[in-house]
Amino acid sequence: MTELAAVKAALKTQAVETPSWAYGNSGTRFKVFAQAGVPRTPFEKLDDAAKVHEFTGVAPTVALHIPWDRVEDYAALAEHAGERGVKLGAINSNTFQDDDYKLGSVCHPDAAVRRKAVDHLLECVDIMDATGSRDLKLWFADGTNYPGQDDVRARQDRLAEALAEVYGRLGDGQRMLLEYKLFEPAFYTTDVPDWGTAYAHCLKLGPKAQVVVDTGHHAPGTNIEFIVATLLREGKLGGFDFNSRFYADDDLMVGAADPFQLFRIMYEVVRGGGFTSEVAFMLDQCHNIEAKIPAIIRSVMNVQEATAKALLVDREALSAAQRAGDVLEANAVLMDAYHTDVRPLLREVREEMGLDPDPIAAYRACGWAEKIVAERVGGRQAGWGA
Repeated sequence: MTELAAVKAALKTQAVETPSWAYGNSGTRFKVFAQAGVPRTPFEKLDDAAKVHEFTGVAPTVALHIPWDRVEDYAALAEHAGERGVKLGAINSNTFQDDDYKLGSVCHPDAAVRRKAVDHLLECVDIMDATGSRDLKLWFADGTNYPGQDDVRARQDRLAEALAEVYGRLGDGQRMLLEYKLFEPAFYTTDVPDWGTAYAHCLKLGPKAQVVVDTGHHAPGTNIEFIVATLLREGKLGGFDFNSRFYADDDLMVGAADPFQLFRIMYEVVRGGGFTSEVAFMLDQCHNIEAKIPAIIRSVMNVQEATAKALLVDREALSAAQRAGDVLEANAVLMDAYHTDVRPLLREVREEMGLDPDPIAAYRACGWAEKIVAERVGGRQAGWGA
């Protein structure tokens, strides 16, 4: 197989999971903006997600968020997904939208509140059993705003205890993905603020616990690709939440703010074997002012472009320059791949997969946007409220 053929073959195997909540209404911390045609039920979210997969060919799974996507019959939801050519992916918990969680959830000083939070996480594992989902994704808004507000070490003990109970409930082939976030909504201490804290908890829990890297959850200037390389080296990178940020956790389209950073991350993924391992590539974005489905299609395409460039890096030439200590040549090899226009290559890949070479144009021409605006009238649109 030629080098180019190998790159094409790898790109055809790529899978990017889209998030159910990205198809619903969202907005700023002050206002959620409604759009015509937004799904009203988890079933309609899957209908939209199926369109993304139809035109990209690499978005075969959809992440659910509980309770936003709670239904009476999860087997029926999984069947609905299958009928539309997609599957249900990660189950995301929610321990941040209840008045009881004002001072935290699994780290709360009140044992009754902690019990409520853990019971919710256990419910999410039950849902995984019903949907056939592999991953339980955990993000906690827990933290404190003021020095002395709570015992920082005790909160870590409470977190460890909760995670251990949920970990023990996981079945064969199921994983726990622990997400971290620098700040917000807690502004003095955050209970899982960085990859080191997440890694320490996952290491203690065992092989089913892995770290998930949200590309928007870092301080400005953080070398995210170093974190990715380290977690891959340790066998603890479970997945990504892809998005972009200009300031903090902006949840903008991946590759919009810094496409070079996305390329650097994907190079470390390719170099570290993460592209062919069980690392989950997921989007975690909110489309507040742009049309949702084409924005998600564009995001998937951005991941594809960064991946294609990463696969095109001449690793033999790069290694030779690194061994020789040729700083400029090593950098030039990497930059040559980054500056390659991979759009024609990806058009060829799509055509070989039986897809339209231009997913955005194909979606706009299919009439789905007009159809959902006309048909989704009445009822309550999905969204996270504000």
